Amino acid sequence: MTEDSIKKDVRQFYDQVGWQKISSGVYQNAEYEDLRPVSRAYIHKCHLRVNRHLNPQGKYLLDAGSGPIQYPEYLTYSEGYQYRVCLDISIVALMDARERIGKRGLFVVADVANLPFAEGVMDGVVSLHTLHHLTAEDYLPAYHELKRVMKSGARAVVVNGWGDSVLMRIFRRPMLLMEKLSRRREVELVGGKKAEQNSQPSSSPKPEGTFVHKLDAAGLRALLGEDFPVDILVWRSVSVRFLRAMIKPWLLGRFWLWLLYGLEELFPHYFGEKGQYPLITFSKK
Repeated sequence: MTEDSIKKDVRQFYDQVGWQKISSGVYQNAEYEDLRPVSRAYIHKCHLRVNRHLNPQGKYLLDAGSGPIQYPEYLTYSEGYQYRVCLDISIVALMDARERIGKRGLFVVADVANLPFAEGVMDGVVSLHTLHHLTAEDYLPAYHELKRVMKSGARAVVVNGWGDSVLMRIFRRPMLLMEKLSRRREVELVGGKKAEQNSQPSSSPKPEGTFVHKLDAAGLRALLGEDFPVDILVWRSVSVRFLRAMIKPWLLGRFWLWLLYGLEELFPHYFGEKGQYPLITFSKK
């Protein structure tokens, strides 16, 4: 696939699938998040970690790859700013973002690797789960573009997923076992009906995902080089698959997530580099 065809594919996925609502305030893209009550408090606290690494106030906060700003915690990032500049490749996402923030938002359809802004205009930058949709050739330009548009003293937060998480690799076998046990338990609870239902062809097949290209911590540092220092901290150390497989209400799920969050707070760099989702920060002098 060419670079242009990849960008077209990503745009079409989010316009036609990812940012289509399946219920009030819930998007098709929610399949990539764990929205169960047992995980809610943990997810909430992880989302709020971004605020610690942004300047508390300013005029413009750039949200690069804003999507529809689908979680309430995401709205808090721009509370101290006059305007939130929402940039996304999907017009559908920006229409919903406008409903959420109204006059405090500025909305731009553009490519995160080629920002249509002057140098040094943003007081802060956030980019969540966006850069992994770029080709390998666009990774470095995207980081430099984010830094280019920042004012002196501005701070940026990039949240992405690692392609290979050491921590999730360790838990691969336990996850497979728990997934198998959970399927068996579900069948027992419904008297075998679930198995019969699943054997029938689905009238609405699950949509395919879109292009992703992910690095690991060493790969990112090598790509950026010594002239672009970053701090790699933890946003969330476990994947959605881990949460759904291992965290159960009937297995003290809330307690284990409370413990995990505490460990992440104690060792943010370890869990940032070895876990699933790093929080990457940098600033402009």
